[in-house]
Amino acid sequence: MNTQFDFVVDGGVTSPAGFTACGVCAGLKRNGNADMALIVSEQDCSFAGTFTSNLFPAAPVRYCREICATSKTVRAAVINSGVANACTGLEGYENTKRTAALVAECLGIEGSKVLVSSTGRIGVQLPMDKIEKGIRDGVKLLSHQGGSAAAHAIMTTDTRPKELAVSFVIDGKKITVGGCCKGAGMISPMMVTAPHATMLCYITTDAVCSNEYLAGVITKAVGNSFNKITVDNDMSTNDTVILMANGMSGVAVAESSKGSELFEKAVQMVAEHLARSIVFDGEGVTKFVSVEVTGAANDKDAELAARAIANSPLCKTAWFGCDPNWGRILAAAGYSGATFLPENVNLFFDDMPVVRGGLDAGTPEHELAELMKHREFSVKIDLGEACGSCTIWTGDFTYDYVKINADYHT
Repeated sequence: MNTQFDFVVDGGVTSPAGFTACGVCAGLKRNGNADMALIVSEQDCSFAGTFTSNLFPAAPVRYCREICATSKTVRAAVINSGVANACTGLEGYENTKRTAALVAECLGIEGSKVLVSSTGRIGVQLPMDKIEKGIRDGVKLLSHQGGSAAAHAIMTTDTRPKELAVSFVIDGKKITVGGCCKGAGMISPMMVTAPHATMLCYITTDAVCSNEYLAGVITKAVGNSFNKITVDNDMSTNDTVILMANGMSGVAVAESSKGSELFEKAVQMVAEHLARSIVFDGEGVTKFVSVEVTGAANDKDAELAARAIANSPLCKTAWFGCDPNWGRILAAAGYSGATFLPENVNLFFDDMPVVRGGLDAGTPEHELAELMKHREFSVKIDLGEACGSCTIWTGDFTYDYVKINADYHT
């Protein structure tokens, strides 16, 4: 445990000084659960974002990319669940702008200082009467204790909210980094920095930072967390991670400055925890599997092999059934595009040998099957080439995954 950091009890997106949030029911979900959230800072925030690289970006993704490219500061974010506002054309984009304008009107700020995110069913227009009601009701409920309500409101097929906050001290002054996210299915993010079922994440901090510095921090953190998870190998149209810094701690952090290493570690800790939480709460997931590839010719080859294994339906169903069918893992690595010699490959489940030199290592299958009953285990494959490595976090495929996604539309 890193003693430089304190985990905030019941921490989340409103743990940093000066942030408020809420969650309300606007009527977007049939089940009557909360479906809209607001996150608002008491003063302007520096910010940066990463977004889906899907060629069908949702309207709020297009809008937020423009805000990141043109606005120096933001004050608020509004998130709705139940409707993705993706593949909705000009009307969908105008509805996103209208959503931001409504929040700005209620808060008395400029529309360009409001970020918008959506999650839910693709191809459906936002019911703007419900959106407006949700915004007007939500503004009245904004609270420094509202982070958990916001985390609940952005859920779709999630079974639980996902939150974390950590704090640390620089020169006797405390900085806090907090965040919340949602995601359970349609999870295989590959997000890129703004200028260039869905996963949404908002991370807040009270540090003083520039937009340029935050862009570098969030790009690195996302690359080592959200971009390393997969539930079903389906990249969403709406994936978004936003980092907002309102400066209310009074502590300035910049690249290579005093405290920058702690700050970057804190953001990484929050991002990694939230990313792992998505896999643990993946649709129908019963196993959390770390696919760790080492000994690849380079990191690119390692990632090719790791993703092929992590996304293989045959591997994922074997993990669900506690079936140590290691041939599926080798086959996935073999077709991944990575270059290696089969006779150099070693495979382990945790530290239990499965394959040595491309052949059965002789460990009894019942011992491997027993290990696979654990809620969490690792699949470690050494390709025997060089020093390239990559870890991807994934889960199993279950009957419930099929049922959830077969019934999602109706």
